[in-house]
Formats: sequence, C-alpha cells, structure tokens
Amino acid sequence: MLTFPQDLYIPPDALEVILEAFEGPLDLLLYLIRRQNLDILDIPIAEITEQYMEYVELMKDLRLELASEYLVMAAILAEIKSRMLLPRPTPQEDEEDPRAELVRRLQEYERFKQAALDLDALPRLGRDAFVTRAQIPPGQVRRLPPTVDLHELLLALREVLARADLYLSHRVERESLSLRERMAKVLEYMQGAGFVPFVHLFELGEGRAGVVVTFLALLELIKDASIELVQPEPFAPIHARLRGAEA
Repeated sequence: MLTFPQDLYIPPDALEVILEAFEGPLDLLLYLIRRQNLDILDIPIAEITEQYMEYVELMKDLRLELASEYLVMAAILAEIKSRMLLPRPTPQEDEEDPRAELVRRLQEYERFKQAALDLDALPRLGRDAFVTRAQIPPGQVRRLPPTVDLHELLLALREVLARADLYLSHRVERESLSLRERMAKVLEYMQGAGFVPFVHLFELGEGRAGVVVTFLALLELIKDASIELVQPEPFAPIHARLRGAEA
C-alpha cells in the first residue's frame, strides 16, 4: 500500500502527538533562530518565514489540530516580510524596524521560558524528594511508661529521708569569736604593761580567725582613742600602749 486510504476512519482521540519542543508559535520561532545560530536582533524574515510555513504545512499533513495562533503568527511574518520588501525611507525619516515588535516579544518569551526552566530545576516534593512514614509492624506491642502519681512520689521521698537518717553525722564547730570580748581582753592584757610589742598582742594558736579578730579589736581601740601605736623610727618594731600611761 503506497497511499494512505481515504476511507479509513481514525477516531480523533486514537492518536495523540505531543510536541514538547514547541509550546506555541513564539517557541517555534525561537527554536528556528537558535538552531541556525541567528542573531535575534537581526532576524532574516524571509528565511524564518519559509521554515515556519514548512512546519505549519507539516502539521496539516499529519492532520494535527492546528491552533489559530500559529496561523496568526504566519500572517504576522508575512506582513513583516512584505514591509521589509517596501522601499526604504530616506535617511532623514525615522521609521521603526518592522521586526522590532517581534524581536521584543521573542526576547520576553525567552526570559520567561528560562525562568520556568530554573523553577523546574528546583527540588520538588513528590518528584525529587519523597515523604516517608515508618509504621509499627503488626504484632509488635508499644508499651507506654506508666504515669507517676503524686502519692507514690511522696512515698519514695519518705523512703529516701529514712535512709538518709541512717547516715547522720555530728560536726563540731568552733564558737564564733566576739569582737567586744577581744577588745576587753586586749585592754586587760595592756593594763600596767607600758609598751607592748605589737606582735605579742596576737595568739597564733587561734589561727587566722583569732588573728583577724584581734586586729579588728586593735583598730576599734585605736579609733576610740583607748590605745595608741608607737614606732621610734622607720622600719623599727611597732609597740602599743594605753593612752595616758607614763613612758
């Protein structure tokens, strides 16, 4: 069989051809320009129009549903081609290039198409990433921890306190030193003693606490003008005596 039978009935939805490369007349024009590495700002209208019409005729031969927008674009190309064939105006007259509007539409379509490709390249849920859910296998019992009652918590605290009583220990602490008592003790020690070396007023056996309390007691007595400190010369030993006592 060399020819296609004319009496053969093919349902309209029996064959569907999807041309993913062309999504409209602008897409087809952009493909024809890029395929031949043409400058989009200087489109050879005659050549592009011939290639565009060949594609339209191919769609007719394949009996594909030809959208009206393809025919509209063919009319626009024919109009631009005819305007390009008209005599050029004089250099003094400023006339817009007939291809300017078509070039603007192609550039705008190219930007939107590239933006759509960039968005499509982003990771998409359901295509590049999938949500997974882990379910408990049948037959496995999930045991939840029991709730803690306040009464049980208090019972546990009582047991801890009872065990803590078994480890009681006694700590003997030293009685705190009184500043007033130490002042009286210093005055009693210096009665009738005349000059007393400063270092003799401290009891080293009492440790740091006793030394500090004695020093504070001396400062209070000096402040109250009860005693005075005497040093005959620089770097000489310091002595203390009661005020009013004879030398």
